Amino acid sequence: MANTRPRISDRQRRVLLMRRHLLTPSARAMSVEQVTETLVGLHATEPATVFLSAAARMNGATPQAVERALYEDRSLVRMLCMRRTMFVVPKDLAPVVEASASRTVAARERAALAKVLADQLGHDTRWLTDVENEVAEALKGLGEADATQIADAVPRLKEQITISPGKPYETRPRISNKVLTVMAAEGRLRRSRPQGSWTSAKFRWTLAEPHPQLPVDQARVELATRYLAAFGPATLDDLKWWTGWNLTQTRTALAGTAAIEADLDHATGYVLPDDPVLQESKGEDGDAVVNLLPTLDPTAMGWRDRDWYLDPEYVPELFDRNGNICPTVWADGRIIGGWRQRDDGQIVTELFTSAAADPRVRTALAAEADRLSEFLGDVCVRPHVNTPLMYRLSE
Repeated sequence: MANTRPRISDRQRRVLLMRRHLLTPSARAMSVEQVTETLVGLHATEPATVFLSAAARMNGATPQAVERALYEDRSLVRMLCMRRTMFVVPKDLAPVVEASASRTVAARERAALAKVLADQLGHDTRWLTDVENEVAEALKGLGEADATQIADAVPRLKEQITISPGKPYETRPRISNKVLTVMAAEGRLRRSRPQGSWTSAKFRWTLAEPHPQLPVDQARVELATRYLAAFGPATLDDLKWWTGWNLTQTRTALAGTAAIEADLDHATGYVLPDDPVLQESKGEDGDAVVNLLPTLDPTAMGWRDRDWYLDPEYVPELFDRNGNICPTVWADGRIIGGWRQRDDGQIVTELFTSAAADPRVRTALAAEADRLSEFLGDVCVRPHVNTPLMYRLSE
């Protein structure tokens, strides 16, 4: 019997990627909510990534529009979730993400904190519960506050623990941030507007609005379906890596979706039956499509297997030892280099491939750099992912 599985080439995947991830000018979104919904979530380990990922995919984007969605409309929710990574997700997806990913992360964070408190300070779980209740009561009165202000209201948060004892980099932080992080991971607190500009990671805290509690298995199927709709075709390893689930959990969730198998150029992938990639995907002739995507952009971090859009030769230039990617330059669905903003505000780039000699790419790159500079204004964004390329571009 003939093999009826669809065949999807790397080229087809790249063509669809540009449209699906809102990277072509004609596909750009009108709101940050649309961007976030399309990509399932935006990486938020570096606060600026949320803003820059949205700006790369929107017409007329402003930092104020992103801030309004995060802190006024609250249509987006910042969560510690997949792979213990900070994401910003649509408010209506938050219950799915909480049940399928955050719940496990929160349990691990609580267990780790309880162990440190018991081993170093002699406190039991009842002590921790009492402190958390005090935090909740304090925030009812404060509305929102930073960690220092909360610790002033709950003095037991000022106790210190030792991190990396005996090492040259040993530190003795207060327990306040760890307690607040656990409460946030459990959905009891949320990060509010930061101190300083939109690039700051020093957030204020406030009480979180409760959301529905979903069954874990149902939530995993929903998240797997959302992932395939945004990132398919993808392999089993891609889904496992992106979600942080174990192999059994990943297989079970995948089986609950309507996904079908497809032959990719280098592996077996999975795709939803109504995916546009199953139709013939043809690129459009004309100007090159160039994108400047930030540190940990969701497109760059969407798959474990990246060979179809990144030459493995350049991985050491772009990724740090923890697997985090620096700001990247894309052309027609491929990573072709990296970029950074210097202290004087200038956007500088280094291109790896022959695309650097293509005048269409150069023209599109200059236009995209101008668009990014307009969004940034007088704000300077410094990536915290240090790679050989980032060091060269800082000189």
